[in-house]
Amino acid sequence: MRVGAFVLAAQFPGQSQREPLHRAIRTAEVAESSGLDSVWLAEHHFVPYGVCPSAVTLAALLLGRTRRIDVGTAVTVLPNTHPVALGEQAALLHLTSGGRFVLGVGRGGPWVDLEVLGGGLDAYEHGFPESLDLLMRWLREARVGTDGERYQFREVEVVPRCDEPLLPVGDAARNGPPARPGVVVACTSPGTVRVAARRALPMLLGMHCDDGEKAEAVAMWRREAREAGHSLDDIERTASLHVAAGVAQVADDTAEAVEALKKSMPGWFRAGLGAHRTVDGRQRTMRDPHGYTDLLCGLHPVGTPELCADRLAATSERTGINRYALLVEGTGDLAATERNVQRLGEEVLTQLPSAQ
Repeated sequence: MRVGAFVLAAQFPGQSQREPLHRAIRTAEVAESSGLDSVWLAEHHFVPYGVCPSAVTLAALLLGRTRRIDVGTAVTVLPNTHPVALGEQAALLHLTSGGRFVLGVGRGGPWVDLEVLGGGLDAYEHGFPESLDLLMRWLREARVGTDGERYQFREVEVVPRCDEPLLPVGDAARNGPPARPGVVVACTSPGTVRVAARRALPMLLGMHCDDGEKAEAVAMWRREAREAGHSLDDIERTASLHVAAGVAQVADDTAEAVEALKKSMPGWFRAGLGAHRTVDGRQRTMRDPHGYTDLLCGLHPVGTPELCADRLAATSERTGINRYALLVEGTGDLAATERNVQRLGEEVLTQLPSAQ
């Protein structure tokens, strides 16, 4: 079982934009020293829900600040960037970090980002499969050209190539890192589950999903992967790389852990989620901040170390997922976040199978 920290660089009410970015850096450093497996970074634009507009850029910084853990994006919004530019960045981070970079990609939402950054609504509604295929070709092939609906260019050399020798950085290089950066796909609908499965790419499932919904997504992914003609070995190998996002808050008493999140998260949700604007004026129903906080506290490892370990183990048993990206900054406080990460590593992971 592999447990990582999920970092949104969330700006809680009353905070400057510098504070969540500093907290993100410290979270990664403490995650490594506390024995966590990875840190996952989110991308958001123009909203205090998360003040990191480039998860890849922040990943580069954190890969330089750490030596052992993987650093992944959860996610980079593919309609907002050119797949070749993203592929170049991923290859660069893969090679220079000793294979510790993981690229998570997703469709994002119908937000005003599409207007400001030039992707356009069509890129969100129809362009994701083409962009994903071009990205994967760039990560796998020596020369790439394309004549698609959205992208057309003559064949060019892939530089740098992911299969070049890695720089000897950290433990990953000594333990046989992958030849290419890992890629995971955020799956929030049957359509994106299908996209990931047909390409034999692992899923990143959202923190709003309960175990039953996760299990259904995994079962659908397996069916679609089989129908696409992938071998059973490839299916099993890829299925072991699915990631479940969640929330973690460790305390001596479960009521204390829940109360800590109920004091802070609703205000963040209200300001952060409420700031999203659609590109075309369509109406979007905002989650009730208090109800959503209650939902997350009930689904995820929020409570005593024993309860947290039990919930993670139960999710793995019900879904087959053994990799987690857990939001650890739910209090919005730097010291509390650092202590939460320490307890997650020292008191929860040690109770799990194959704990780091």
